[in-house]
Amino acid sequence: MSRFASGVVVLSVGEPEVHAMTANAFGSVSLDPPLVHCCVAHTAVMHTSLSSSRGFGVSILGAGQEPIARYFADKARPLGRRQFDGVAWHPGPLTGAPLLTGALGWLECRPVESHLAGDHSLFLGEVLSSTTGDGDTALLFYAGRFQRTAAP
Repeated sequence: MSRFASGVVVLSVGEPEVHAMTANAFGSVSLDPPLVHCCVAHTAVMHTSLSSSRGFGVSILGAGQEPIARYFADKARPLGRRQFDGVAWHPGPLTGAPLLTGALGWLECRPVESHLAGDHSLFLGEVLSSTTGDGDTALLFYAGRFQRTAAP
């Protein structure tokens, strides 16, 4: 699977406790209704957060946001609201989930289903809103490291 390039997002929840994590197992499932999926390890704090949340946010990272991707992938970062100290964000208007400033786009979603899938769960979310940001080069994960798309 390291030969499959994927985009990089930060998943976030605003309740019951604020939390975020970097993910690359994320994608579109359906256009009608608009659905997305994300896969999260059972051992991840985000697994518990998504399982108990009524909404989540997705920040689609741009090529210049590798430091943010690395930060939210670091298990040593503080938990709760403190993990957002020094990170520019705003609460999603529909979910309250943190949406990261400078992203290529943002989604706010309502969890609709989850399925056990080995040591992960596959979460499906109904897209409640989507917004595009500025920028035209994406952050990718390929061959075990972060990469960038070429400018169009």
